This record gives sequence, structure tokens and C-alpha cells, in this order.
Amino acid sequence: MAPLSSSPAAARKVFPPRRRPSPPPPHRKFRSMEDIMRTAKYAVTERDDYSRVVCCKCGSGEDSDEILLCDRCDDGYHMLCLRPIVVRVPIGSWYCPSCSRNRPVKRFSQTKVIDFFRIQKHTHKLDAFQLTLLDTRKRRRRSGTLVLHKKRRRRILPFSPTEEPARRLEQMGSLASALTALRMEFSDQLTYMQGMTPRSANQAEFENGGMQVLSKEDTETLEQCRTMYKRGECPPLLVVFDSCEGYTVEADGPIKDMTLIAEYTGDVDYIVNRENDDCDSMMTLLLAKDPSKSLVICPDKRGNIARFINGINNHTPDGRKKQNLKCVRYNVNGECQVLLVATRDIAKGERLYYDYNGYEHEYPTHHFI
Repeated sequence: MAPLSSSPAAARKVFPPRRRPSPPPPHRKFRSMEDIMRTAKYAVTERDDYSRVVCCKCGSGEDSDEILLCDRCDDGYHMLCLRPIVVRVPIGSWYCPSCSRNRPVKRFSQTKVIDFFRIQKHTHKLDAFQLTLLDTRKRRRRSGTLVLHKKRRRRILPFSPTEEPARRLEQMGSLASALTALRMEFSDQLTYMQGMTPRSANQAEFENGGMQVLSKEDTETLEQCRTMYKRGECPPLLVVFDSCEGYTVEADGPIKDMTLIAEYTGDVDYIVNRENDDCDSMMTLLLAKDPSKSLVICPDKRGNIARFINGINNHTPDGRKKQNLKCVRYNVNGECQVLLVATRDIAKGERLYYDYNGYEHEYPTHHFI
């Protein structure tokens, strides 16, 4: 029998290499159910029986062809029971007031407001247009004492911006939030997109019966307001959300009678292309002798604060009393433009309204508040 080896190496027990313990898994942060439902894609499911759908507002199931079903909760509402009312069946997804209320409202910092509206840096140096405007007004004042004039037509006045820059940014921020909520871009002029109307089609001479020409003095006022807008000097207005009227506009300071409030802007298109459009803010731009050449302004993708000014119920005396603006189409240097002008002095906190049926008398305002 061979003797056991006395070598230290032979008597040493060999262990496998020790593994380092793996670190604990990182803490997982779960999204809230509300956040998941807000961003989730919705699938269309078949409902067993739509004949039992009733309006959650009035409790009636009558006029079922006018009941809209929410694409989130499947509740139904009559289009005329909603506030604001829905004139046409919307194209695409539609959400009831309860589900729409949960949508987050984007807030804008001062820097983002400046970027959103592409505000130009203000310089105290007057440009050539402003110098010409001042010189023209001085000449008129000098000659006014020498010649007796007949009673002059009322001129359009430029708006008076709020003096505090921070408050002006808050006013513009309210507009930016409303435009973003409707997935719109800001535009302070009429836009002519490819596949719609070319700019050459916007000719005031095509108007059936002619169009009122904007005077030289009022054209200067319009250009002055455009210049102020580019510097971030806007009318004293706030866009607010009302549960009954939706987005609406109210005065954030006193506004004088005949003050220019805004130009109506948006995409220009032929009216025949928009006969079945669900946009509730289309504005007549040109009523041509040839109906195929008539134009409308469509502020569904691009627009300004005019998009949020509401209309009156022009079927009731109380509704007509609320009107404090007028909507007028003008021939401005050969092109059609739509201007919103104050018809009386407007106090701070007062909401702005005008008559949607200034021309055609076709908009169903008898359901307006």
C-alpha cells in the first residue's frame, strides 16, 4: 500500500471561485392609470345595441342620428345639448365634455411665448413706414385748421396694448395655450397652402356687387397694428375656457369704439371644397359671381385670436345686446381681407361677440347661449 503523500499541495482542498452577488434589480417606476389612458390608442369595438343609447344631458334617446358617442367612454350626447353646440358631425375622434376636461393644458413660459409667436426684438428706432405715417398725420393736423371739412367718416383706430410687458406675455400665453389645445399653429395672415386656393384667386374685383375699399387712413392703421403684433404688442385680450361656450375671448383692459381687434386669418380655400367640412369657424372671404370662385377662411390648422371670438344668438333681443364687434370684409390693396372692429366701448372683463350671420344668414345661431 503506497504511503499517503505529505505534500502540503496534496492535502489542500480546492474550492470553486466565489461569485460576487448580483446587484438588486433597479426600482421600477410605474405610470399611473390616468396617464396610460390619456396616451393609449383606442380600438373600435362593436356595441351590442345602439338603439338604447340616450343623451347623458337630457336623458332622451330621440333623434338618435344627432347623438354623438364619445370615443373614450362611449357616452352619448345630442349635438344641440352640448355647450358649445356641435353644428356638424365631427370628422375623426370626438370626446365628451368629461373626457375632454381631463386633457392637460400646456402652459407657456415667457421665452416660449416669444418663440411661439416669433416676436421680433423691439428697437426704439422708427422704421420708414412709421416715419411716413407720423409725417402724414402732422400734415393733416396743420391743414385741418385752414379748410372746413364735411362730417368725416368714422376711422378705424389702432388698438392700445397693455403697458406692462409681463402682462402682455400672459395674454399671448393664453392664446398659445388655446391654439396648442386645438393642435393649431399661429398665423397672423392669410395662408395659401398647396392643393387649396392660390393667392391669385383672392381678387376683390371678383366680388359679386363689389366690395368696400379700405381707405388710405384705415390701411395705415392696419399696417400699424401688424407692426405692433410683430413686436409682441397685442390688444388687451385673454383667451379663457368656459364650460358652456368653450374657448372664448374677454377684454383684459378697456377698448374704445371703432378699435381694430384682429384680422381673421387661416387657410384660404374654395367654398366648394368645404361644403362638408366640420370646422365651425369658417369665415366667408369672397362671394364671387361664379360660385366656384367663392372663397372661405378655414382656421382649423392655422389662425389667430379671431378663431376664439364667439358669435351671438341673433334670434333673441338679449343675444343681440351682447354684440360688441362687427365683422367687415374689405378690399385691401386689391385683395379681400376680413377685419373685426369694436362697435362700442368695451370694458375690462367683458367678453367679445359678433354676428356670425353678417352675410348669408345660414349659421344656426338660435341654439347659442
